[in-house]
Amino acid sequence: MDFSAVDEVLDGAVRDGAFPGAVVLVRQAGEIVYRKAHGFRSLEPERTPLDEDTVFDLASLTKPLATTLAIMRLVADKMVRLDDPVSRFFSNFGTHGKGTITLRQLLSHSSGLAAHRTYFEELQHSKPTLSTLKPRDYVYAELLREKLAHRPGTQAVYSDLGFLLLGALVEEISGMSLDQFCGEKLYRPLGLSAIGFIDLDLLHQRQLEAATEIIAPTEHCPWRNRILCGEVHDDNAHAMGGVAGHAGLFAPIDEVDRLVQVLVDCYHDRHTFLPAAVVREFWTRDGSVPGSTWACGWDTPSPEGSSSGASFSPRSVGHLGFTGTSVWIDLEQDVHVILLSNRVHPRRDNRKIGAVRPALHDAVMQSLFPVERPGAVPVATDFYPAPQVAAEPVAGGLLTRSPRVPLSVHAARA
Repeated sequence: MDFSAVDEVLDGAVRDGAFPGAVVLVRQAGEIVYRKAHGFRSLEPERTPLDEDTVFDLASLTKPLATTLAIMRLVADKMVRLDDPVSRFFSNFGTHGKGTITLRQLLSHSSGLAAHRTYFEELQHSKPTLSTLKPRDYVYAELLREKLAHRPGTQAVYSDLGFLLLGALVEEISGMSLDQFCGEKLYRPLGLSAIGFIDLDLLHQRQLEAATEIIAPTEHCPWRNRILCGEVHDDNAHAMGGVAGHAGLFAPIDEVDRLVQVLVDCYHDRHTFLPAAVVREFWTRDGSVPGSTWACGWDTPSPEGSSSGASFSPRSVGHLGFTGTSVWIDLEQDVHVILLSNRVHPRRDNRKIGAVRPALHDAVMQSLFPVERPGAVPVATDFYPAPQVAAEPVAGGLLTRSPRVPLSVHAARA
């Protein structure tokens, strides 16, 4: 297969400053057909090379790959149902007209909760320090007191609040922290050891440090006054100690790929990790909300302007992450494409990735299916200027005990 068009899109994106670098993996019919790093791991304070094993802050890919997956597990184990009201688990949540909100509505962003709140700013003004358990309790208490932005089930509004609440719900039902549940019930049973949350409380308590030489840095944060590397970029997740239902997950691309492939195999009833019926229900678009493209915890392609491009079938699911990450899965053509980048390095106001995502997916599909197909469009590869410098590899482990002793991201809490 000729993936030169894919290389052109990614190399051009690096030259144009859409991101310092990116790792992309393509799998077709169960086989990896493309896996390559382009560009740099960091630009500030110095340029450092990027390789395929670099660990990225997945941002909102936490929603499908941690929180939604945890709810899938609870549904499969008959501990919850998608149409259970949230107030069944949090009795004081039902105030302000929220009593009818269901788990399904939280997952499909149709709960009526607001898109976002700047809890971290409230904590800054009222607390001497962040990243402790008290801020987590504060955020959860505020969530339960939230008023509706609109009537539940009437419209889809992408909401971090809904997934913060789902993370709290996983903890309430399981009796475990979200990162512990994901590690013990989801990732470890699948043999995944390099995907997980970086618990900032654990780092401080045990005098651990992140292995920043193999993690892609994100923003030079104005309120944290440093370039972030090995700590979650998302402001609210950071204020909660690095573990939250909407953001906080870190992983290299191979672990994301293995997890996605397991879900695809479960969907096709080829793997026993989750029942096919559960995965299929979560990956079916919610038809009850007018104009919504959302399934349960996953998006589907919009009719126009989808980040998946023009060649993914309607039987596709995907999700984006604010830091420059994405997963798109075409269930009809048995293809998935994973993009991991740190487009927020060194500044979050860089929006050029918006043009790169559809161009990348179109280039991938035309490389896989070069014969003219209905809906195929020419791939734009000439919208970036002149050549890049090749990257060199780096390697290492995710968290280390000072001085630099390998430690899993899922360190047990003694």
